Amino acid sequence: MAERDREFVEFVEGAGASLRRTAFLVVGDRHRADDVVQDALYKLYLAWPKVRRAGNPLAYARRMVVNAAHDGRRRPWRREVAIGDVPDRVDHEDFAAGHAERDEVLEALRSLAPRQRACVVLRYYEDLSVEQTAEILGCTTGTVKSQAARGLETLRRAIDRRRTSQAL
Repeated sequence: MAERDREFVEFVEGAGASLRRTAFLVVGDRHRADDVVQDALYKLYLAWPKVRRAGNPLAYARRMVVNAAHDGRRRPWRREVAIGDVPDRVDHEDFAAGHAERDEVLEALRSLAPRQRACVVLRYYEDLSVEQTAEILGCTTGTVKSQAARGLETLRRAIDRRRTSQAL
């Protein structure tokens, strides 16, 4: 295996889980997230020598994942359309109870605009600084702050509405 390929494989092995998590939280669907990461990693491999020389390949890869996620939203004719979800068969009540809150947050994340969702995911799930998030998204720190604040407020309202409707 060539040195370039070995370095790339090592990078993917170390960063793959984080990139998949970011993609999932941005697009809200595991299968689409896998496709987004695959597309981003393909493009990253092609640009690997340049990325490696520039430094911070994880930030570059995250930006590629977010861009690939948004690209899929802009070009709906390129997406596959899911016809239904296969239900999971789990009989343990603890499993369902433990995932209820997570599912509630994921559903609320889907209600965010793409830029807000990306800001919230990168800032609070990936624990990146405002500056790192701005670099990945190619925007100003002020935009990150305002979009993250609006996104959090939208999340709170969506969760409150959902809980209120379930209580009724």
